Amino acid sequence: MRPVRTIGVAALAGCLDGPAGIARPSAPIIDAAVAVTNPRNVLSAVVTVTVRNADSVSVSFHPAGDDSVTPAVTLVDGSASVPVLGLRPDQRYTLRAVAHGPGGMVIGDALELTTASLPADLPRYAAGGSDPLPGYVVFAAGAYGIVIDNTGRVVWYHRFPGGAGLNFMAQPTGRYVARPPTPQSGDVEPWVELDPLGSITRTLTCARGLPSRLHDLIGEPDGSYWIMCDETRTTDLRDLGGVAGARVTGTVVQHVAADGGLLFEWSPFEHFAITDVDAAERMGTSVNWMHGNALDFDSDGNLLVSFRNLGEITKIDTRTGAVIWRLGGRRNEFTFLDVPLPAFAHQHGVRSLGDGALVILDNIGNPSESRAERYVVDEAMHTARLAQSYGSVPGVVTQIGGSVQPLWDGRTLVSFGTEGRVEEYDDEGRVTWSIQGNAGYVFRAQRIRSLYAPGVGTAR
Repeated sequence: MRPVRTIGVAALAGCLDGPAGIARPSAPIIDAAVAVTNPRNVLSAVVTVTVRNADSVSVSFHPAGDDSVTPAVTLVDGSASVPVLGLRPDQRYTLRAVAHGPGGMVIGDALELTTASLPADLPRYAAGGSDPLPGYVVFAAGAYGIVIDNTGRVVWYHRFPGGAGLNFMAQPTGRYVARPPTPQSGDVEPWVELDPLGSITRTLTCARGLPSRLHDLIGEPDGSYWIMCDETRTTDLRDLGGVAGARVTGTVVQHVAADGGLLFEWSPFEHFAITDVDAAERMGTSVNWMHGNALDFDSDGNLLVSFRNLGEITKIDTRTGAVIWRLGGRRNEFTFLDVPLPAFAHQHGVRSLGDGALVILDNIGNPSESRAERYVVDEAMHTARLAQSYGSVPGVVTQIGGSVQPLWDGRTLVSFGTEGRVEEYDDEGRVTWSIQGNAGYVFRAQRIRSLYAPGVGTAR
């Protein structure tokens, strides 16, 4: 990072007498402030401030016609580094540190900074709609994890040397995660966690040396995380129409502690049968038995997991590992209401809405059109009612990939995977925002409220 300018400010110093001789708190004193550009992202910067008589610092920044201020950052030993995000390329900015304390607020002198041009290979987008929710949309695009605003302008990006992989997403912890490919063929590829400035803070792996799946991950506030992993066992499938030495891969779900310790593990080899998958899927030398592609917590704290190749949503007890129920597929336990069979097939992106409701992207339950669907599940009666279903116009089919994200105000954000459509719908299924044109393969799209705390306060 390149220092731009350093300024010392002594403002309103000293301790003044208040009424009845009570000393008023001293006003903050900004001793120094340095603004530096971010080499990982020209749309961001860092202002490091040294302050006395203060407890937090924010930064105001001013391009022509676009005033803004960052969230306040708590001081540690009298200093703080404040991220400044969402800047525009090739723009001259004036930044000022703002110190907050019991004695009031003090604004520092001007710091000048000019942002650089965007990388030439960074994708560009156009977007819009009649009534979009406020915030930003996160997804992976080629070499980049990116965030766009409601006009399609890229406001944040991170370039991964070997590509971003298919899945770049924000977490409830305020961090981003991705599982980029590594240069070595066949190695165990970890997830990486990034802070809002794009610094990689740690890697996230499966326990027992299992390879991780790229499809989904849930970060917890205590640093632990829920992750899907692949376990492969050699199995004789000749009696089931397969081969003698078939390599059968099942999706394992783990809860891993911040220090890497295994807190919980669920394995399909202990709960499911290979005959749960269609016969055509178990005939080769490599059998992708489960293909887990999404997980979420239901309102009771137990897990919902989507298994694409089984055409099934499974609910798993997070204490015992017991299977609570199985919805869809060959081992379906529910009666479907208001929907033809099969209700869904090769689904992606299961998310809980609470009160027994869930949403999925039904990829090919209807072979002519992929659709976002909301089901109301009655566990006591073992019924699942299709309460809502809507798709893009004209309809499209994505055989693989795609996502749904439930949002506030009854909205839903949907990515139609390989078809390059990302659309936001209101509670009546009307499109309120979309990326215009073909966005390319968007495995998962996700709306966030803030660049400074991505994922916080928003459903995954």
